[in-house]
Amino acid sequence: MNFAHALPSRSPLSAPPLVDALLDSLPEAAWLVDGQSLTVCGINRAALRLLGLKPERALGVRPTLLCGSLEDETFWMGAEQDPYARIRSDTVLTHSDGHPRWVSRSISPLHLPGGDHYWLVLLHDQTRRRRAEAERETLLAELRATLESTADGILVVDLAGRVRSFNRRFAKLWGLPGGLQHEPGDAGLWLSLQRVMRDGEQYRARIEALLEAPLMRSSDVLRLADGRVLEQVSLPQMSRGEPIGRVFSFRDLSEKLAAHQRIEELGRSDVLTGAPNRRALSDRIVQQIASLGDGAPATGFALLHVDLDRFKQINDTLGHSYGDRVLREVAVRLRGAVGAADTLARLGGDEFALLIDGADAVAAEESARRVQQQLALPFSFDTLSFTVTASCGIALYPGDGNTPDELMASAERAMHWVKEGGRAGFRFHVPRREVDLLSRMRLDHAMRQALVEGGFRLHYQPQVELGSDRVIGAEALIRWRDPQRGEISPAEFIPLAEESGFVVAIGDWVLREAIAQAASWLSQGLRMPVAVNVSALQFQQAQFVDTVANALRDAALPASLLELELTEGVLLGDAEEALRRMSALAALGVTLSIDDFGTGYSSLAYLKRFPIQRLKIDRSFVQGLPGAASDAGIANAIVQMGRALGLQVIAEGVETEAQRDFLAQAGCHEFQGFLFAPPLRPEEFVQRVRPRRSVVVEPAVSGWLGLASAG
Repeated sequence: MNFAHALPSRSPLSAPPLVDALLDSLPEAAWLVDGQSLTVCGINRAALRLLGLKPERALGVRPTLLCGSLEDETFWMGAEQDPYARIRSDTVLTHSDGHPRWVSRSISPLHLPGGDHYWLVLLHDQTRRRRAEAERETLLAELRATLESTADGILVVDLAGRVRSFNRRFAKLWGLPGGLQHEPGDAGLWLSLQRVMRDGEQYRARIEALLEAPLMRSSDVLRLADGRVLEQVSLPQMSRGEPIGRVFSFRDLSEKLAAHQRIEELGRSDVLTGAPNRRALSDRIVQQIASLGDGAPATGFALLHVDLDRFKQINDTLGHSYGDRVLREVAVRLRGAVGAADTLARLGGDEFALLIDGADAVAAEESARRVQQQLALPFSFDTLSFTVTASCGIALYPGDGNTPDELMASAERAMHWVKEGGRAGFRFHVPRREVDLLSRMRLDHAMRQALVEGGFRLHYQPQVELGSDRVIGAEALIRWRDPQRGEISPAEFIPLAEESGFVVAIGDWVLREAIAQAASWLSQGLRMPVAVNVSALQFQQAQFVDTVANALRDAALPASLLELELTEGVLLGDAEEALRRMSALAALGVTLSIDDFGTGYSSLAYLKRFPIQRLKIDRSFVQGLPGAASDAGIANAIVQMGRALGLQVIAEGVETEAQRDFLAQAGCHEFQGFLFAPPLRPEEFVQRVRPRRSVVVEPAVSGWLGLASAG
């Protein structure tokens, strides 16, 4: 049906047939307005679809009813007087469903021969485009709102580095006043950034490298001339799989870094006095030892442990605020008693330490006397005057220790000897053999109290297979930190325990504790053999085999996961009784080994006769390897003898790669020592071992009751 021919003949309401045909052939929506009546006399299908009307509702009506904007009203009013009027603009139509349609509309005059004239109204539907633009504008607005709400500065550039967009945070970070001097398309932004950089040329080169590699991702830390630190992350901007630009994000790290630095400073300094704390002192000692090892003068240094006498009375009498004032004043006086190159540290409470650089015994004594003189001066606060004294212990490097812990323990121990001797003095640390009987009695008492009060603990040193670095066991090593004396070496209290017989009680505790730990590891999926040293006195106890069996049963630990390290002294007594007990232990499934082999009885007869499965080369034969010919000969002989007898051989005290390599070439099976790991707390041991997945079912852990000092 030809909608333009809705009327049968020419009338004010119909268009000429030719015009009708042309109208219907147009792809765009169109209608024809009669110039005399100013009513619609023809309309095509596209227009009817655009309006949602049927022909009878469109023909014969005023054109303003189809397109009724104010602009159209004005146009048709003027068209009555001007037959040549025309218009082209955007407007809005209303579909029959009530929804608007955006169109580009043009009205042009049409004059036919014979004097008839019309107006042709052409419309191009812009609804989809307008909606897409609106959606895009909404999306852009949301994106910009998102960019503005982030704490990071955002910069978007094209592949040539020209600005496409950035947020206000970016402008603020870089000090661009409102960001107004850099508009989209501007490539000069980088010069502005370069000017505020600490190293602008280096930054320019970095940006050029990024722009030349459109797919590169980068993260850089930028240091600005004003001291601020920014993190810059740059990612390629992609569209349909192709790079179209680059997005930079900037974050100010200045406050975060400052906070970290402050936390680090607080973690290394005492809040009350501002002096370094124990951790910082330990690091300083490590540095001092390292400097001496690098060829510096071999003078050594001294460590003074200063503890105020009866300081609790000041707090109890005057209050903690006065006590804090005293501690601050003490720190000032101690600082003045030593040189500028020396280190003052507060260890906690009323305890201080002084690290005296390049000091021998004479210089250390002079420093201790200056400390006593400084503290002897009266303290005056408000209307109060009083005197403070201190006990000072002195340790010298390297004689009194080779590590920070050893040196601090030696100095602390010497300080306690001063306390025991009456306070208000100083004393050098001396080896245990020179300590008087009273000190030994007190140490024995403290040792017994430690067992009752849970003062002992076990560390575990990994035992490693040579050639594969597989951990095949862990030696249990006892540790003791006394509240008064500090860390006490097993080499100091174990000989005393052996003399008094208390080593049996300690040995039983270590045995049960190590077995319980191995069982705990096993329940966690870590099958780790654990070995325990057994003293001769403990082994000779009539119920020893039952003690081992009961401990294994109570912990539900397979006997194959326990190794007992026996000293050669075990065999010096009743050999037949020793054989009976060792056979009973072997029957349980326990691994037996000889510890410190080569330093005692060392008879080949018992190696063949007794159920021994392992030999341990004593550390004294390892220290000189590979250079000492005697040590090399002894170590080789022990390894060859062990292999000839079908025994596993393990070396202890391996601290260098040269020692390890020599032992591997000699045919030694396993080793332990600081080269692989020091003695570790149980949780540290798990962290050290688990990633390697190097746990085996047999042989076992070893350790002198955990009593050895391990290394």
